[in-house]
Amino acid sequence: MDGRDWKKFLLPYEQAVEELKVKFKTMRSELKKREEYAPIEFVTGRIKRISSILEKAKRLSIDMDDIERGIEDIAGIRIMCQFVEDIHSLAELIRHRKDMTVLYEKDYVTNFKESGYRSFHMIVEYPVQTALGYKHVLAEIQIRTLAMNFWATIEHSLNYKYRDSLPDEVRERLKKSAEAAFILDNEMSSIRQEILDAQKNFEDDAKLIQKCLTLIQDLYFYHRISEAIAFQSRFNNLWLDRDLTGFKQLEEELGLLIKECKKKSGESEG
Repeated sequence: MDGRDWKKFLLPYEQAVEELKVKFKTMRSELKKREEYAPIEFVTGRIKRISSILEKAKRLSIDMDDIERGIEDIAGIRIMCQFVEDIHSLAELIRHRKDMTVLYEKDYVTNFKESGYRSFHMIVEYPVQTALGYKHVLAEIQIRTLAMNFWATIEHSLNYKYRDSLPDEVRERLKKSAEAAFILDNEMSSIRQEILDAQKNFEDDAKLIQKCLTLIQDLYFYHRISEAIAFQSRFNNLWLDRDLTGFKQLEEELGLLIKECKKKSGESEG
């Protein structure tokens, strides 16, 4: 058994995972705020268990003094996408980042494994600023669709249960499940634009309703109490009827009234 202090050894990897999760979540948020399409659905991360590190080092005949470079997925980031097309778009965005270096890639989406496993892997070198200075650590970024991730999670659990010796029946059923997941991804891609249009409409409607509520609250701020109550009553009726045309009219009226309030109070309309 290796005698190193594993808690200290894993600290930079833990930091890398937390920082990378924040960076990819921020990428998603920034793209949405710019009203551009964000290929990221959600992000997770994990540090490989010590037992898994030891098992992998043994399986690959990696000397314990070489595990920092020999085991590339001690720090792991998993990014889920809606569509297969998003995987390659996101990979291209990662290639152009200056805060990490892509060492190499494994495309198991195009060249899927015999088991049916599909995913896009990128091995990156990421600089971590520790208390003792910079340390460059390796991290694996896995990019998958939601369907691919569901299948891979189940396969991982079954492999753990059977210690990588899956019964033939289970292995065959997993392959069929992988094919079904692939068909699902293809079907979703075929109606991609319809899905994106529906999601955009939902987001636009949510923003419109939020804007109306914010403007009503602004009326209270300007002490236009009776008008705020009247607008709130109209809002409630529109909400019951799901009248989006009425909400647009309400937003316009509220916007004009708030401009008037700002003008009277000497505030800038900007």
